[in-house]
Amino acid sequence: MNKTNLESAIALRRELHQHPELSNEEVWTKQHLIEFLQKNTTNIEIIDKGEWFYAAYRVGKDKKNIAFRADYDALPMDEVIDIPWGSQFPGKAHKCGHDGHSATLAAFALEVDQKGAEHNIFFLFQPAEEVGAGALKCLPLIEEEKVDEIYGYHNMSGMPAHSINIMKGVTQCASTGMIIKMVGAPAHASQPETGVNPAFAIANIIQSIPELTKESDGILLCTVIQVDIGERAFGMSASKGELLLTLRALYEDEMTALRDSLIDLANQEAEKYGLTVSFEYSDTFPETRNHDESVDVIMNVAKEKGYVVNEMDKPFRGSEDYGHYTKLTKGAFCFIGNGEDHPPVHTSAYDFRDDLIEVACDLFKGISGTN
Repeated sequence: MNKTNLESAIALRRELHQHPELSNEEVWTKQHLIEFLQKNTTNIEIIDKGEWFYAAYRVGKDKKNIAFRADYDALPMDEVIDIPWGSQFPGKAHKCGHDGHSATLAAFALEVDQKGAEHNIFFLFQPAEEVGAGALKCLPLIEEEKVDEIYGYHNMSGMPAHSINIMKGVTQCASTGMIIKMVGAPAHASQPETGVNPAFAIANIIQSIPELTKESDGILLCTVIQVDIGERAFGMSASKGELLLTLRALYEDEMTALRDSLIDLANQEAEKYGLTVSFEYSDTFPETRNHDESVDVIMNVAKEKGYVVNEMDKPFRGSEDYGHYTKLTKGAFCFIGNGEDHPPVHTSAYDFRDDLIEVACDLFKGISGTN
């Protein structure tokens, strides 16, 4: 990789780290990435889509269209480690490495701009991955540019440094946040029988979770996130409550079936106790399913480049909205190792490893046919 390009990408990564923005708020981040590409490339077209953007390198209509995706939102966490490029905004920090993913894609664009590629290349910069909303916004790229394949990566701790880790089929779970709201009628605490208290219905739902999740073809989880019933007033019997759950499954159809079972159960409990019930959903992610041919492409390129390749034997429980793309076209998502002892993502001690930029860029160049 060109040394100047790498140095520019590292500087960019650290600038992004200093200016983290949460999901759906990434105004400065998006503009800064666009300005970086405009300043440092001459053969790259910028296509601004409002909340997101992509860049394009075109060589001809008869060539394959390959897209590469990076996310750029941060997490609602404080920066507690002492680094020169630390977050300048309390309560916001790049503790998942999306700053590094975007810097990688920008570096790759510089390499393609200077050295050319065998195919039409699309550099997709995506917001709002952390809440599962970004990929859905960016899906028009697949159809509008007739994308044949799409690739992406995530840095991952607990894996050998610089190793390429991947598997065929489902590689990350589907998940969704589910809110069950129940409303009854208030009463004085001395006369609870004159009101309608949702506590018992909510308790029955919670107690039913082990039975609802005991059988599956893969991973099937229902995690209690929060229970909020009544007011902090000892003279009042509770009259309303919310149960927050995270549903997670290796296969989307099993997650849907679990959701439907919970809806049925909540409706039964509401009728039993005389409650009204409603449902809301948040942070919904699809299963991330890799296509076999695209996995082979990544593995072959990685081996040719001399990287250690690990074919994973089980998927990650964590979710990733990248799976929306591979529902529409071929593609694969891999993990590049941070090292076994590197602090995990989403933890206070984590920071992206700048040396992964060159590794990921090398991989992308091999896939794209860039010299």
